[in-house]
Amino acid sequence: MGSSTTPPRPLVAPVAPLDPVFRAAFEREAGPDLTLRFDRFMALALYDPLVGYYRRDRPRVGRSAGSDFYTATSLGPIFGELVAAACAKMLTAAGLDPAAHTFVELGAEPSGGVLPSGAPHPFAASRTVRVGEPLALAGPCVVFSNELFDAQPVRRFICRASAWHELGVALAAGSLHEHDFGPVHATDNAATFFPPADATPEGYQFDAPRAAATLAAEIANQPWHGLFVAFDYGKSFAALAHETPQGTARAYHLQTQHNDLLAHPGEQDLTAHVCWDWLASALRDAACREVGVVSQESFLVHHAGPWIAETLAREISASSPRKRALMHLLHPAQMGQKFQVLHALKPA
Repeated sequence: MGSSTTPPRPLVAPVAPLDPVFRAAFEREAGPDLTLRFDRFMALALYDPLVGYYRRDRPRVGRSAGSDFYTATSLGPIFGELVAAACAKMLTAAGLDPAAHTFVELGAEPSGGVLPSGAPHPFAASRTVRVGEPLALAGPCVVFSNELFDAQPVRRFICRASAWHELGVALAAGSLHEHDFGPVHATDNAATFFPPADATPEGYQFDAPRAAATLAAEIANQPWHGLFVAFDYGKSFAALAHETPQGTARAYHLQTQHNDLLAHPGEQDLTAHVCWDWLASALRDAACREVGVVSQESFLVHHAGPWIAETLAREISASSPRKRALMHLLHPAQMGQKFQVLHALKPA
């Protein structure tokens, strides 16, 4: 879920002693061999009710020294206003009444959602589904998320000797270490979703965001209808398979992006690029239509253009905080191109 424009630091060996509570949770989950597939480790580190990063009662999002990363919501209410304007226009263009739809945000932080409490909006109602709460969507909805899918567990693979090996995590000598489970067997369903090993360079890492695709399918198959909008960062399958030799998994801790995925387990964010092809396929399989992926800049300018023009006309001063926040959201060198938006309509 983290956002940063700082290049990641190189991978370093774990040196800090493992927290005893997390160690006990790892041992419970891993069993006698003390190894976990990486996606299981990531699920434990992020979502375990006892030790998971997203289950801890602490500030995570913002620009303060104690937080770990910032998102579009850190720029103030203007992001929510943009989203509301864009979604309302999309519904209207589809012949649907925004006032008949409930705006549902998935994965919002406990500190608040994209639509501030009590702020006016064009929808019938708004609600949030937070981490750990049951997913229940029904009736006319705008289903919205901001950096939800990139925080789902990934399976990690590396190409060695013209074969894909699955990577995981092992507990040894009191600390966590990368573990190679060996070549992936043809009977493993993972063999169906990564590129051919004989056409992949030695040492190429492939972080497969399968859980994100599973979540997209779960959301799309709920008994709701209306608009789906997900802001996130991701790549096509081709880009993940050929243009990211070090994989895309990263960690965020105290406003620093780095590559040590095993450091501070339960205390740092773990994230990886989503595969837009897989998410779009999940929506199409659930009969969603007009499925598309565009840059954040393109989405907001196209669907909230009049609102943007009116806001800029009001915010004449170049030093206006709202104007600076708006430019940060739209500018290609800031968030405008770094993030993309997956959108679709789900008919009744």
